[in-house]
Amino acid sequence: MASEQGAPLNPEPIGFAPPYIDDATIAAVERVLRSGWITTGPETAAFERELAAFTGVPAVLCGGSWTGLAGVILDWFGVGPGDEVILPAYTYCATANVVLHRGATPVLVDLPPTGRQDGLNITWEMVEPLLSERTKAVMPVDIGGWPIPCEEWKSRLAMWGLQRGFTSQHPVQSKLGRPLLLSDAAHALGAEVNGSTVGSQADLSVFSFHAVKNLTTAEGGAVAIALPDGFDAREVHRELRALCLHGQTKDAASKYSAQGKGSWKYDVTRPGFKCNMTDIQAAMGRVALERYGQDLAHRHSLADAYDQALSAIPGIELPVRLGDGRRSADHLYVIRLSAAASIHRDDIMEALAAAGIATNVHFPPLPLLTAYRERGFSASDVPHACAAFHAAISLPIHRLMSIGDVQRVASALESALISFAPSDQG
Repeated sequence: MASEQGAPLNPEPIGFAPPYIDDATIAAVERVLRSGWITTGPETAAFERELAAFTGVPAVLCGGSWTGLAGVILDWFGVGPGDEVILPAYTYCATANVVLHRGATPVLVDLPPTGRQDGLNITWEMVEPLLSERTKAVMPVDIGGWPIPCEEWKSRLAMWGLQRGFTSQHPVQSKLGRPLLLSDAAHALGAEVNGSTVGSQADLSVFSFHAVKNLTTAEGGAVAIALPDGFDAREVHRELRALCLHGQTKDAASKYSAQGKGSWKYDVTRPGFKCNMTDIQAAMGRVALERYGQDLAHRHSLADAYDQALSAIPGIELPVRLGDGRRSADHLYVIRLSAAASIHRDDIMEALAAAGIATNVHFPPLPLLTAYRERGFSASDVPHACAAFHAAISLPIHRLMSIGDVQRVASALESALISFAPSDQG
């Protein structure tokens, strides 16, 4: 049934971020299931090679999750009690949780004041005053897919290390000679900085392939290894892979492919974790990566359509997506409401839900979460992050949407703003 204008009276709901699983993905998973090899093996190795080529780095390691990989990286770098890791207050809790699990201290960075903002990302100017002799890593987050200029940050960290001196009792830290630049690139696969794909700028960049991400393997992640001269990327890959498999020196594929006398033998050189990627996951990832250029172009077209449709609506600040040599991966489309409209943020989201449009909020700053508030972190220390959170709405953007869906979201949002914040509408 349709209205007089031809639009359906009951249009299909627009989900927030449903995974895109096509027939090629299902066929790839079936192929692996029938192969007899479903854990880490040849499919995962192939996915790693393809990701390395895509990101322009010597080696990539795949794992069971962003969290697992970030944790083993901090262990590999020797981060522990008494150490500090600088990271944004405005991020998902996983960024800080992995630091706490090492007994180290997350040092939270506020967003810049109005007028000096870089999207929803922290800036070097906010990080630099927090560097100390206890700083062992800096972990910026590419919120929504808008990338941090990590090459510049690496240069500044190197300069700081030379000027202040970098003390360490751990061999990997001593070899690097400065704090590790560990990029939380969970949102940023395919984002670009000065023509280079994200992954090749930071020392190590960790991507997420969770179900809602641009590229999904249901769960999973990968780390792009781009450490400076003096580090052998393939050796680092071997060390991190071992840490993902309890510290074991041989994975199952190595043990079973050799077939020689004693091929089963292995050692455990240090206690590790269990966060390897399976070949089932890798099969999904390989299909998604093969079509990723098309998927990313579709996201860009949706975000462009949002920009065009929302730019004339008062009371909305659009996300930063392009400029300064950078391009977002458009993982999220986060708008910020005016002060008058933000008071009604939840009412506006409820009105969109009534229209069949799912939205979300990214993210409650860490001090607003009980686990961090009870550890002494205070919202009063990060006022700009809290203000951004209270004004934020993440609109749906995904492979299953059309330009018409974007226009429908924009129209519903404008109607909700007129209802709840009429002063913004003039």
